[in-house]
Amino acid sequence: MTVTVPAPISTETATRRQAFEHITPNWFAAVMGTGIVATAAATLPVQFRALHVFAVAVWICAAAALVVMSGAFAMHWIAHRDRAVAYARHPVMMQFYGAPPMALLTVGAGAGLLGADLLGATASTALFAILWATGTLAGLLTSVAVPYRMITASDHRDVTALPAWLMPVVPPMVSASTGALLLPHVPDGQWRLALLCACYAMFGLSLIVGMLTMTLIYGRLLHGGLPPIDAAPTLWITLGLIGQSITAANLLGTDASMVFIGSQASIAVGLHVFGIGYGLIMGGFGTLMFALAAALTVHAARRNLGFSLTWWSFTFPIGTCVTGATALGTALDFGAVHALAVVLYAVLLAAWVTVATRTVRGVLRGTLLYRN
Repeated sequence: MTVTVPAPISTETATRRQAFEHITPNWFAAVMGTGIVATAAATLPVQFRALHVFAVAVWICAAAALVVMSGAFAMHWIAHRDRAVAYARHPVMMQFYGAPPMALLTVGAGAGLLGADLLGATASTALFAILWATGTLAGLLTSVAVPYRMITASDHRDVTALPAWLMPVVPPMVSASTGALLLPHVPDGQWRLALLCACYAMFGLSLIVGMLTMTLIYGRLLHGGLPPIDAAPTLWITLGLIGQSITAANLLGTDASMVFIGSQASIAVGLHVFGIGYGLIMGGFGTLMFALAAALTVHAARRNLGFSLTWWSFTFPIGTCVTGATALGTALDFGAVHALAVVLYAVLLAAWVTVATRTVRGVLRGTLLYRN
């Protein structure tokens, strides 16, 4: 009897397979952070040709990163299924399954704002709609599946509230704010009304659960102190909910005038006023959390904060503060708030350049891909 011996796997092939072993969902934060640089630039109150070209180029990078990351994440599940299942069940890593939906939504918003230059208006809007629908469904699924998994877990002894708990909570809020950008492209009448109502419902879902979660996180920080030094950048995730909710409230409030007209115009006025009031109140809270996150980051940096993928937490949340300030400033017609948006964008740009450079360097050196 002839026994067929499988051909040995070459070292190069084994190394390539190993490269996908640790492609966890938090890698999609790089797509989110890059995409928000483009979309925030596209909505800034100050616009000029060079900024637009830069925004389009960054959006292309984000779209390419989304394609690459999606393929790598699929290979992670195919080639390292046991490892992928273990990560999906890990109490901290499972939280980052909120990142892929937000990556889809961010790149989709970029397609709607910037894609027409490359794809044409019709194709870019279609791509926006597809990515928005896919990201929204995935985000709603994550917002239910992750808490369900946490509630039904057999062991709760070592569970403590962490900023990462907000990751599966924020996607519906991102859907609400980006859905406002999609609203003008939806047929007038019942379809547009349905989308507006859906966006407000997702706004409420994310806001209420998010504030409950932030209360737990704040209490944990006061009673338990800082998380591990390497996790300190995740404190900035709290700003993601704050900035994104201000963006959503004001964009939806502005777009309400396209839905409620004639005898219902007063509803649109009320929603517009709600967006402004909410933005001012939440903006005060955001200022506190921004200052606290910055102070705690400096505290961690003095204790040898090393680079890791958690540094991408510096980008997307600050980006939502930019879009929130832009939307609020436009609703108020207040130049000072617009100026704040520009300053915050400069901070965002500095953070993105720093984190993106270190990430590329880590990938090329293998320090981010191959680890124990």
